[in-house]
Parts: sequence; structure tokens; C-alpha cells
Amino acid sequence: MYRMLSIDLSSGKIEERDISDIFKKFIGGSGVLTYLAAQELTKELDPFSERAPIYFALGPLNGYFPSMSKTVALFKSPLTGDLGESHAGGRMSLAMLSANVHVLRIVGKASQPVYLSIDGDRVAMIPCSSLWGRSALATERILREKEDHRKGKKSIVRIGPAGERLSPIACVTVDSSRHFGRLGLGAVMGSKNLKAIVISGSECPKIENKKAYQELYDRIFKELIESENTYKYRDLGTAANVVPLSKIMGLPTRNFSQGFFESAHTISGEYFADHLLAQQISCAHCPIGCIHMGVFRELFADPHMYKTLKTSYDHELIYSLGSNLSIAKAEELLKIIHFVERQGWDAISIGVVLAWATEAFQRGLITLEETAGLALNFGDAETYLKVLENIAIERNEFYKDLEKGVAYCAKKYGGEEFAICFNKNEAPGYMTGPDAFVGYAVGVRHSHLDCAGYSFDQKYLGRAEDVEKEVKAMYEEAVWRMITNSLVMCLFARGVYTPKTVLECLNVVGYNLDEQSLDRVAHTIHGMKYIIKEKLGFDFAKLNLPKKLLTVYTSRGKMNEDSFKKRVEFYSKLVEEDKELALRAV
Repeated sequence: MYRMLSIDLSSGKIEERDISDIFKKFIGGSGVLTYLAAQELTKELDPFSERAPIYFALGPLNGYFPSMSKTVALFKSPLTGDLGESHAGGRMSLAMLSANVHVLRIVGKASQPVYLSIDGDRVAMIPCSSLWGRSALATERILREKEDHRKGKKSIVRIGPAGERLSPIACVTVDSSRHFGRLGLGAVMGSKNLKAIVISGSECPKIENKKAYQELYDRIFKELIESENTYKYRDLGTAANVVPLSKIMGLPTRNFSQGFFESAHTISGEYFADHLLAQQISCAHCPIGCIHMGVFRELFADPHMYKTLKTSYDHELIYSLGSNLSIAKAEELLKIIHFVERQGWDAISIGVVLAWATEAFQRGLITLEETAGLALNFGDAETYLKVLENIAIERNEFYKDLEKGVAYCAKKYGGEEFAICFNKNEAPGYMTGPDAFVGYAVGVRHSHLDCAGYSFDQKYLGRAEDVEKEVKAMYEEAVWRMITNSLVMCLFARGVYTPKTVLECLNVVGYNLDEQSLDRVAHTIHGMKYIIKEKLGFDFAKLNLPKKLLTVYTSRGKMNEDSFKKRVEFYSKLVEEDKELALRAV
């Protein structure tokens, strides 16, 4: 049985529901949550209201097969007002499975700061005013020690001070260093006075045909550890992308002014690995080991009293807080990342905001009066740390505004033409060309993860544009990812989990699907998402490219606005068919 646990933080009411029928229909994870969210999310619903739900879910293969290691969250985004969806690794999916919770739904607002404790069948809201104001890192450390007596797999999910301040770019941190990033889930938790969730249990997955399962498991595991693609992530992590992207002018630099960063090699995956890498770790039940932890020293007392700190790094963080701010020293970059980690901001969003603020300062749109005397310059790590400190202490109105996102700031202070965001969501770390930008615009999450446009740009590098062929390929990728996201798998394993293998796995755990029916489910989920998005205000016809991106060179040259519009229009037509399918299905 697939079980949903629903908790109302206002009344303390706890309900259980058998949702096996929804899992059978929409696979699990993102598909199930999209169906459930469609019943509750409306344009009028305030993301911070007590009625606004937060959903977490796992997929039917989590705990059964390697790299099925993610958890998905759905909510109404306070940043965009649109559908919010985010995926995180760590131990959460195994902990949920061990607690026999396949979907966790949270509504209401606690009367004081609490953390939600779920240990098997025992559920409690535990007051935690002493944790309010603590960093995301300190909160995890305290709760891990306090809840150390628990048996089985345990996961700690929490917000930092940014979420408490209701910053719409606040993320949620999971276990040692994973995140529900993008679109402001941290603020939604903060609005409910929910500082953290600690979940654990001791249930074990059950398999009927153990021999067939073991043979399939062993084959997949072997493919994962021997794959060239997963080796890349294990060796250097996604930071391996930094230098190759810079070489093809696809690495955003100084607020997307250019794609070539002259110091890419000093913040590259290779540099980190040679000089600062402390360890590689994995999410629970994943053999890839893509999480890379860097180490740096911090002086806390003169003349030579240091503490040594570890923080995770990857391509997106290196882009947003590195090349996009022209930070050339890896040690300085780690300090900035660590500060962002402690506060609990989404690293991409806060990096894009800092880049916009720097350009706005240099163009005279903001002055020393707003910045309280700080002169913003690309490459100045020391000043960026002071800016982050000023945001954290809410020094003045300008600093309070900075953590509301780049679209908000640009609308208030000017500079919308160089505010690099799509549907108010700050852009990821690829300026490879039209497919990347169109992907950010049309994707369900406005992320590079929706349809991997950057990879199609690289495929078409040096070739003539074929608009319809490229857009169709992106669309098909987006539709297939409805399945991978409903399985809630790590996308680094997508090369191993082909449709044929996915079907084999699903059939082992009791599904009875073929390729045609799986494809139909994927298109239905895709259509459902756009029906929700349009209900919340999303409109393909209103999508625009930030004007600055029409003037800069990408990996494929300059972007053309007509081409952008044409691509968006073609994509929207493809989505229409999925919406019709979804309407018939639900």
C-alpha cells in the first residue's frame, strides 16, 4: 500500500490515506504530487497561507534500486507564484520509505517554531524556539545529536535563517549537503514556523521474486559503477563542466556578459580536486558518489588560530558565486559558498542577485547610499561577503530587498534588461545558446533540468539551426523526464535507466506497464503540469528573453529574438496535445 501522511500544524490533526490507486495511475513522485496539487493550488492561494500545502514524495523504486535516491517536493512558489517543484538527494527518500510514508503533506502553521518528528508511526511537533535563528548547518548538528537514539535510516531536513525571514529564494537543506533548491520552499516552511523535519523508521522493502530482482539489481549496479558518464561525476563532480563550458563560451561570466571566464582553470573541478577536495560522498543507496566536499581554513583569532571548514561545491555554485561574480580564487569561492549554505539561500538565485546588484551599481542605478558605503565590483570576494552579511542582518531596505530575488529588485531599482531570470526564476549556469535559454523559459520548473537545452546546444555547436528539430528533441526529453521525476531518480543515472530497464524495474515492484502505456503516462503528467501552471498565471505568450542576452555571444553566437519567439510558440503547440490528454485522463 502506498500511504500519504497528512499533518496540519495548526490543529495538530494527523491523517493517513491509502493512495495506491494514484501511484498506479501516475507512477509516483512528481506525477502523483502533480495530481494531488491540482486539487489544492489556485491563483488566489497565498504561498504563505496556512492552507498552502507542502508535499514531499518518493517513487516506487526508491529503496529498491540503486540511484533511485531522490525525494521530490511540490508547493506554490513564493518567488514566481507558479508551480514550485524541487528534488533533493541525501537520506530522505530511504527514511520516508522506512517510515512507510510515500507522500508527506503538510499544511497549517504552528503557533511557535517547531520541528516535525516522524519515527515510524510516532508523529510529534516538538517546540524548538532555541533553534530559530540558527544556521542550517548548526540546526542539523544539534538535531543529529538530540535524535541520535533512533534506529534505522534517519534524515534531517531544515531551513536556515533565510527561510525564517521568508526570503522567496530560501532553500531547504537535507542531511549533510543536499538541497531542495530553487523557487523558495525554505520560505514556505518558514511561514509555517516549521524549522525542521526529522524522519526515520525501520520498515524494509519487500520483494516477491527475489531471484529475478537480485539479477536485475546486480546488472544495474554494475552498469552504474562501470559507466563512463557516472565516472565523470565520481571523479570531479559536475565541476568537471567548468573549463569545457568556458572553452565554448558557455560559462556565464560577470552577470552573463560573456561565456568565457579567463580564470576558469583556477575554480575548475580539476583545481578543486588537486588542492581543496576533502572527500566524495554519496546519497543513500547511490554508488555514484558525486558530492564533492572542499575544505578551507578560517582565521578566528590572531595571529594563527584557525578553524577548518568543509562545504560542498558543484558546477552551479561555481558558476553563480564564482565566474558570474568573477571570483578567481577557489578558496575565496568556498568561503562565499559556506556563508550561503549557513543562511540557507538557493545558491544560484543569490549569485544572480549579487551579479545584478554589481552591474546596477556600476551603471549608477544604485549608489553608496543603498549599499551603506560598499562599492560593488566583480571579483571582490571580501565585499561580496560583507554584502551577504548585510543581507543576513537586514541592514537596510536595499539589503532586505536583495533576498527577494532579482526580478523584484530590478522592478524596484531598475535594470530589468540585465536581470537574468526566466518567469522570475534566476537562470542556471549555461549560456550555450537558444536551446538553453528557451529551455529555461518553457520548462515546468524554468530550470536546466527540465529539458536539458544546454546539451542540445552543444550537440548543434557549429551547425545550422534546425528550430523544429531542436525544439522537438527538447520536448521529448522533457516528457521522458516526467517518468524519471516520478521515479524520483538521480538524473546522473539516466543513461543506465533506459525505458526498457525502467519497465523491468517497475514490473518487479508490481506495476504492469508496457512502453506505450508508460509514454502515455509521461505525456499526461506533462500536460497536467501546464494546466496547473496556466491556472496559476503562466502564459507562453508572455515569455521574454532578458534583453541583455540578445546582445552577448553564446556558444552558438548571438541570440535572435524572433528565433526565441518561434521556438517558444512551437513548444507551446506540442504541449497543447499533452494538456488535452491530461484533461481526458483526469
